[in-house]
Amino acid sequence: MTVGQWEWPDELDALVAAPDHHHLLLENEHVRVLETLIPAGEATAVHTHRWPNVQYVVSGADFVRRDGDGKVTHDTRAGSGPPSASTVMWSDPIPPHSLENVGDAELCVIMVELKD
Repeated sequence: MTVGQWEWPDELDALVAAPDHHHLLLENEHVRVLETLIPAGEATAVHTHRWPNVQYVVSGADFVRRDGDGKVTHDTRAGSGPPSASTVMWSDPIPPHSLENVGDAELCVIMVELKD
């Protein structure tokens, strides 16, 4: 990906491609705030996050992240464990991926995407 250039179509945006698990809380010209809710045993459709973002974990659970081709890129059971509630993380834009909640509790994350 070239800096400043997003190569994936708008149809892969989280709110378009995975609306069952992503909910818009606020959007303006500077930020977009999403709530991601993934119940235990569910997985999102393949989607993207176009902007760098801050993620606040409301409730954590073990999860498996796969790239757009279905290859596992991260499994919290393989060492790091599930994110704890109140954890704050930074992320660069996220290319096509899916997230499967393989834990026993709902995974809930508030994501503040920075458009500027």
